[in-house]
Amino acid sequence: MTETNIPLAKVAIVTGAGQGIGKAVATHLAEDGYAVVIADIRENVARQAADELAARGYRVAIAQTDVSDPQSCSRMVESAVLAFGRVDALVNSAGISKPGPSLDVTPADWQRMMNIQLNGTFYCCQAAGRQMVQQGGGGCIVNITSVTAQAAFPQRASYCTAKAGVDMLTKVLAIEWAQYKIRVNAVGPSHTETDMTRTLAAQGLYDIATVSKRIPMGRLASVDDIANGVSFLCSEKAGFITGQALYIDGGYLAYGYF
Repeated sequence: MTETNIPLAKVAIVTGAGQGIGKAVATHLAEDGYAVVIADIRENVARQAADELAARGYRVAIAQTDVSDPQSCSRMVESAVLAFGRVDALVNSAGISKPGPSLDVTPADWQRMMNIQLNGTFYCCQAAGRQMVQQGGGGCIVNITSVTAQAAFPQRASYCTAKAGVDMLTKVLAIEWAQYKIRVNAVGPSHTETDMTRTLAAQGLYDIATVSKRIPMGRLASVDDIANGVSFLCSEKAGFITGQALYIDGGYLAYGYF
């Protein structure tokens, strides 16, 4: 943990925050005044992201976390409480992607996807939710889902299924935990320009130009586009919003013309 003279307001945990969308979310929440816990399975990546925020004067801590392990998720929340005293927000951004023909998906591959994308989201929600209930005062949770929760993509059976599950999990927890003033929402990105996207494009496995033409606004989302949506849902401006999925997709889901 790095201490600064910035007055401590609220505390946010962001999973998968070592890079990509999660890192952008952590940065935006820090800018919004949150003390941020960078949770990632890769401790070195988490520490690098945390050092960058600390260098800008923000309060930040890290938690090496395997979201597929319920005990690891509980330790993540305990680390946040130890570092900053409470948990006010959780953003579930940890995830993986492994496209492939459905005929070839192994039980191990299927289960790994569910363990990280769906089970991991639940385990983190449960651990953070327990802390929020115990400390009182409510809180907010944002689950990163995907347009694939609503639109089927070929060769992504496990991914689409898991993300659809995250959408419904968001609704169930929202109505169940509203009595505790815990808001639960989701943000669903469309195709987003990340390091992984650029790597796939460089390998010839992803055509950014073709995908951009499919999006009415004519480009991929930036990680800041997604983080802005999360920032809004974690703010008081979204104080009466719960159980919703905000799709940040440049019109992708609305577009049905060919």
